[in-house]
Amino acid sequence: MSDSSSDPGSIANPVKFKNQDYASLLDECLKSRCLFLDPTFAADQTSIRMPADPDPKMAIKWLRPKEISKNAVFVEGTTGTTDICQGQLGNCWLLAALSCLTMHPTLFEKVVPAGQTLDVSYVGIFRFRFWQYGEWVEVVVDDRLPVRGGRLLFSYSRTNNEFWSALVEKAYAKLIGSYGSLKGGNISEGMEDFTGGIAYTRPVSSRTPPVLWRTLTAALSRGSLLSCFIQAKTVKEIGTVTTEGLVKGHAYAITATDKVHRKTEEVLLVRLRNPWGFVEFCGPWSDKCKDWDGIDSAEKTRIHLNIEEDGEFWIGMEDFCRLFDTVELCSVSPDSDDAEDSDAVTTTSSWALTSHKGSWVPMCSAGGSRKYQRTFWKNPQFHLVLSQQDVEDVEVDEDDVDVGDDDDDDAVPAKSSTGKQKEKMKKCTVLIELLQKDRRQRDKINFLYIAFHIYRVPPKLQDFTGSFDQQFFTTKTLVSRSGQYRNVRAVWRKVHLDPGHYVIVSSTQRPNQQGEFFLRVYAKEGHTLGDDSCYSVREISCPAAITTTVMSKPPLPEDQDRVQKFFDEGAGPDDRLNAVDFMKLANTVLEKDYNLPLETCRQLIFGEDTGGRGRVSRDQAKKLLSSLRTLQSIFLEYDEDSSGTMNPFELSQALKAAGVECDNSILQVLWERFGSGEQHLAFYSFVACVTRLRSLFTLYESESSSEVKTRGINAWMLKLLAV
Repeated sequence: MSDSSSDPGSIANPVKFKNQDYASLLDECLKSRCLFLDPTFAADQTSIRMPADPDPKMAIKWLRPKEISKNAVFVEGTTGTTDICQGQLGNCWLLAALSCLTMHPTLFEKVVPAGQTLDVSYVGIFRFRFWQYGEWVEVVVDDRLPVRGGRLLFSYSRTNNEFWSALVEKAYAKLIGSYGSLKGGNISEGMEDFTGGIAYTRPVSSRTPPVLWRTLTAALSRGSLLSCFIQAKTVKEIGTVTTEGLVKGHAYAITATDKVHRKTEEVLLVRLRNPWGFVEFCGPWSDKCKDWDGIDSAEKTRIHLNIEEDGEFWIGMEDFCRLFDTVELCSVSPDSDDAEDSDAVTTTSSWALTSHKGSWVPMCSAGGSRKYQRTFWKNPQFHLVLSQQDVEDVEVDEDDVDVGDDDDDDAVPAKSSTGKQKEKMKKCTVLIELLQKDRRQRDKINFLYIAFHIYRVPPKLQDFTGSFDQQFFTTKTLVSRSGQYRNVRAVWRKVHLDPGHYVIVSSTQRPNQQGEFFLRVYAKEGHTLGDDSCYSVREISCPAAITTTVMSKPPLPEDQDRVQKFFDEGAGPDDRLNAVDFMKLANTVLEKDYNLPLETCRQLIFGEDTGGRGRVSRDQAKKLLSSLRTLQSIFLEYDEDSSGTMNPFELSQALKAAGVECDNSILQVLWERFGSGEQHLAFYSFVACVTRLRSLFTLYESESSSEVKTRGINAWMLKLLAV
């Protein structure tokens, strides 16, 4: 799982955001002795994307650190959890994650490269790195920051002359699109983007206080980032302060765990930080609580008890479990989810990682949930092969069992008295995470409801290379899933599966919702295996676009009579019909609503071997009439809603019945060409589509170029369909 230093997108060789190379830009500024001005993230309202204050006195100015503070520094001493304070932006989720990051110097330096300063070789340019869907991205910014009334508008440091956190926030805003795009979010987003790790959520109620304390302690010792929050029941509750001094719907960083002894009692404690930099817990074991009077001063020094309004405070584990609802954890190793106590810290495993990028395309590869049986199979599919068993005595989570419909609230399986059951057999451990990409747009978040499902592939189908169809998913049993559809950036699940072949289906809850996604699959390797052969994952696509001749029936007697009559009355000296006369002939055998226009008839004629003439012979006309009748029957059969038109899902099935099987990329181009951007395809467009594909396939078969054959029929089709 480690990054290779030479791989593009690794931490040592990050992708250059907006093609800005830090070293080159720095060198240019040093030579010209000019401060860097970033042309890709302007110092104006377009980068903020929040309503401007109409009062001129409240106008935003963009100033560099030394224009704000004469003794400005990038970092004052060392970085710490209390460096970061939230400004006038609802991004506590991001700043809580950043607070957690400061506790781990190695991880911190990945995001904030060392050697940056406001003194030596200062030219107003800085760089920061963030993980984005499988690769590290380096973002370059100038150091002009939004200021109102002499104070930083957004993130600031408790040390007024320190600016690293404000610059990290600016770089992340640039990456996402604007400061306004940072408003509202889940802590897990920030934690994953700062580490590249897996973030997961745990209800506080899922563990007893002592067990949860051990879990948090183990996770912190592994280098995990931890946070927590109190669920707000309504929108109005978000940001309200409870009588205990805690903020609802607000992200807190978990910065430490410890225990102290009071007489004969051992007290388990957790240290939290409010990104606001103020408003602290005022209950037992808070900063000014008298509980500390009975604790030895050496103990208080050891746990760094700081009686100061800095947003950081201690809370007893019992109160933590009573007052908080959710804990979020993020670790670069999937093992951290296994740890129940600090002894588990030493038990680490080797994990292999495979990742894929994909997309949901409306009317093509966005088939919706299992509720939509006719289209669910059109969703992106991934073939998972597992061979290396690594665990036994598995705890089987009943959420893995297929119960109900994904769209129903009742879909969550009813828990037994224990919620889990032991299964005495060896399994393969797999962790799957599905992330949707780029859903923070301008000043709003637009997360789709997403999920993934896992099906077992029976032995007789394991060599099948295409995507599985509707029949497969309606007859095969679901073995696991990510859970109910959720409108969050990422959904994940760790599962224990038997060795074998599986198919993973990623989907949105509703059909025809456009979006891009990133799927990553971790599989635990056996300690004695020593290679990556324990599993494999590949995206499933249809076979190369293959066209066969439409299976036309022999001409009907009445059609033979029609052809005879039309040719006797209207054929030219060469005994052929032109496109206009053929159109009249063809429309006599088609239902009125399915009549063909002249252009489609021309395409049909030139699809035949006419010697370059736009005229058909008697035998060709008979063949075409029979083919049109077959295509009309197929069209009527697969026009499932009897609308007289087809959507792309129906088109895919109809093409297959007509002897053409396309992968999604070709189907997309076909729809753009013959659907003309509409949501529905008429019969004449279906005829033109089939005719075009048959002609291209014939051309490909006759092609003698080795280069063309090497590139394959898909490349050929995609190139010529666009002509």
